[in-house]
Amino acid sequence: MTFALSDELNDSIISAMENQDEKFLLDAQAEQLIKVSQNPLSADDNNYYEIPEWTPSDGYSVRESFVNNLHSPLAKEELQEILHSGRGVFKNFRNVLKKYPEIDKRWHIYKYRIMSARINDWYNSLREIWGLEKLEQFQESDESFVSDDFSFDKYDSKKEKDEILLHINAALYEKDDNIPEEIKEAITQKTLNQLEKQDFKEEIGFICRSLSDDFAGCITASPILENQEEIMVLTSLFVPEAFRGLGIATELISRLFSELQTNGKKWILMPIIITPELLEPLLTRMGFKKIRYGYMAEIL
Repeated sequence: MTFALSDELNDSIISAMENQDEKFLLDAQAEQLIKVSQNPLSADDNNYYEIPEWTPSDGYSVRESFVNNLHSPLAKEELQEILHSGRGVFKNFRNVLKKYPEIDKRWHIYKYRIMSARINDWYNSLREIWGLEKLEQFQESDESFVSDDFSFDKYDSKKEKDEILLHINAALYEKDDNIPEEIKEAITQKTLNQLEKQDFKEEIGFICRSLSDDFAGCITASPILENQEEIMVLTSLFVPEAFRGLGIATELISRLFSELQTNGKKWILMPIIITPELLEPLLTRMGFKKIRYGYMAEIL
């Protein structure tokens, strides 16, 4: 007997696969799952079907795969320690993710797609037996848009300049064992003094916040000279460490480029002073070219 794999049934099968205490069969006629402990039935590949197997080893493997492909340094380090701890891995993994709500959301999306792909393979094998065409495979990668997880609002210098300076200060003073503390403090203070003295009357940009209203990044730009208003200089680009690796910087740059293009701007410069090495691959992908004093990009 054939049955349709609806979204509701797919979700029910995922829940059953993760339940290591109960065995379930799929009732094809009713298109629902039944507990074997409550109904002494066995699979007959006609009325009752065994659902795909999902073992603790599978659960560990999907977590390991997710962490290996994670680009958020803080979360990745903590989760790797949990995976290598050998005790209470699943519980501790869940507890760590509570500290990173956006990454937790992506984890559930990732796991859902992996498990749905396995269900899809199982269902296609049955459809082949039934003489039906296979269904399209689920994507296993997390392609969710960062705009679903964060809000991006236009920058208001009167209200948000102090907040940006606070976070840039934290970024400039990030731990670096190769630089003496007094040197870091001097460089940080010098940079902040320069930023605070700048009076950018036409400064534009975007502020990113998480769904829980935490500051998650910013980008700002301003005309570099009064008589060359088509040339902009990037005055800030920053994403807190806890939110890195989620595509926020890419989205911020894309939105700024779009805004600058709308305003008739042609060029944007990014000085070395606000260009950490970790941004270089991203800048190259976004069309920036390295020059003597930083980076430049043409607004197309």
